[in-house]
Amino acid sequence: QVQLVESGGGLVQAGGSLRLSCAASGVTFSNAVMSCYRQPPGRERAVVGTSTSAGTRITADSVKGRFTISRDNVKNMLYLQMNGLRSEDTAVYYCNALFRDGEWRSYWGQGTQVTVSS
Repeated sequence: QVQLVESGGGLVQAGGSLRLSCAASGVTFSNAVMSCYRQPPGRERAVVGTSTSAGTRITADSVKGRFTISRDNVKNMLYLQMNGLRSEDTAVYYCNALFRDGEWRSYWGQGTQVTVSS
């Protein structure tokens, strides 16, 4: 059974930093495409960044230069380092695992709330 558990969210002042973690189990982590998404209040969920065996990439233009995504294939962990946080970064942040097991499968974590106060 695949499980993704996010942690590290919370309340932070603008300009501060947080590191989100996503612990994965039940999946061959090194083969999985791991992504971070976020969903601001009243808006749709959107990808922030993605990590594959070929490398990592921050997709969201609004966080480039401030956020970094990384993974540890030994610990089965995905990390999102967020620096220079702004009020518009307030959202629920989700971890996603995409992998092929005969067919493509996608799993989501429960999400962790990040609130940035201005």
